[in-house]
Amino acid sequence: MEIGKDIAREEQETTAMEPLSPISRMFVSPSLYCFIIFTLGFQTRCNQSSIVEGVKNTWIKLPRFSSKVDIKKYGKAFWIPVSVRIEDHVIVPDIDYSNIENPDQFIEDYTSNIANTPMDMSRPLWELHLLNIMTSNAESLAIGKFHHSLGDGMSLMSLLLASSRKTSDPEAFPTTAATKKHVDSNIKGWWLVERFWFMLRAIFITVIEMFKYLLTLCFMRDTKTPLMGKTGDRIRSNKVIHRIISFDDVKLVKNTMEMAGLSRYLKKKSDIVAEKKSILEHIRLRGTVFINLRADTKIEELANMMAKDSKCKWGNFVGFVMFPLWIRSEDDSLEYVRRAKSIMDIKKLSMEPLLCYGLIKFTMKIFGEQVAETLSKRIFDHTTLSFSNVLGPDEEISFFDHPMSYVAASAIGGPQALIIHYVSYVNKIVINLSVDTTVIPDPHLLCDDLVESLNIIKLAAMEKGVHKMEV
Repeated sequence: MEIGKDIAREEQETTAMEPLSPISRMFVSPSLYCFIIFTLGFQTRCNQSSIVEGVKNTWIKLPRFSSKVDIKKYGKAFWIPVSVRIEDHVIVPDIDYSNIENPDQFIEDYTSNIANTPMDMSRPLWELHLLNIMTSNAESLAIGKFHHSLGDGMSLMSLLLASSRKTSDPEAFPTTAATKKHVDSNIKGWWLVERFWFMLRAIFITVIEMFKYLLTLCFMRDTKTPLMGKTGDRIRSNKVIHRIISFDDVKLVKNTMEMAGLSRYLKKKSDIVAEKKSILEHIRLRGTVFINLRADTKIEELANMMAKDSKCKWGNFVGFVMFPLWIRSEDDSLEYVRRAKSIMDIKKLSMEPLLCYGLIKFTMKIFGEQVAETLSKRIFDHTTLSFSNVLGPDEEISFFDHPMSYVAASAIGGPQALIIHYVSYVNKIVINLSVDTTVIPDPHLLCDDLVESLNIIKLAAMEKGVHKMEV
């Protein structure tokens, strides 16, 4: 009788199972194992039963949130539907908050502990912790851990949007800056010539960038610095921290903070180790920047991304570009802005993200997952860090009737020792650092240098009257 039940269950799983996408399969591999830690700060005390009920009515109904990953003997990975016990995934820890002297430090340690705890692959790969503890930025918190195979930053932001409503209008979906319509150009005379010239430049730049990609794949490595991850299988000690700053400040000098902040941090390290400031001029340091490959979508499409026939693609639909960082000790802080703008103008023309995504799919299909995993790991081994950004709501929202104060999120995993993420919320932007403390033991110093560099560049821009510099 039991054998009959097992056979029936196996047949049911086989008919319902869905293969993982190429990028998702990479994230479940041991060398590129990756997950996302996020924090939702609330303006009020957490009503835990309200959030539990909301999760039951929304998240549990999503196929990937009610499926486990099953890796077959021949290496293929599939989503297998399973029954979900909400108590296994929405966790309310038994904590005596009255004895906590430093809530911010407690949350940092709690989050890092979650980051260093392996996920149970025998059940759906997500969990949500609810804590009624007041910090410097929130009255209570929800801390989540999602395996990256569930989806990329845009997919998980769509989940947040679908679970939220405007605080000003409880029946309305949130809005983001990405939902604004583009204005078509009125220039008609030379549009054909401009389009042709644009295509020529795009092809030329793409060829050059893909040649650099192949060089990196073969032998070109970043300079060994105090930020460079250690190669090989080893025990990591992950730490996740974040800092909230003004979104308006970042708009002024966006994409430059990494260059200035990392230069500032490495200058301190080089003074200690080599006692030579000129060492910065010989550093090759690049970041892999993850790019969302979806077309601009309306807020309704983002919120409905989880639906089966949605036009907006759920999952991991991202490519990446290699972004060289200008590591110098510049007297003119705006030089970082000019350098970043020059590089970004080139990257915007390149088809590198789409080709890298296609190359992974092609390699996996023709040569197998092991070869694709090896090639991808080699890119991350040869570069220093990763960074990305996710645009959040531009109006205040409520998450299952809880008004939010901020959103923080960061990916963790892979061979790199430093991952930087930016997440916006209304007029705030959260800098998220995920570090391997065996390589970077002082992440707060690095975060301080990023923020301080932003302030220096902002003041320099204001003094010279550069009130808007799009980079």
